[in-house]
Amino acid sequence: MRAAWAQQGSATMQPPETIVVESDKVACDGGDVSGHPRVYLNLGEKGETDCPYCGRRFVRRTGAKAAHAA
Repeated sequence: MRAAWAQQGSATMQPPETIVVESDKVACDGGDVSGHPRVYLNLGEKGETDCPYCGRRFVRRTGAKAAHAA
């Protein structure tokens, strides 16, 4: 799913912020400036995802182990 900010322009638009994380699951509430309802996101096999509200990109740190469902 692409964030709303990315759907309006060029496919090469950069996310407003990239956050490196250690986990496959993250929560985003938009932070102080662009607050929005808290959403929980999975980074999936690619190890990254964009918040559908604010466009923040979450990326699993290189070397962090991905959790796999059994």
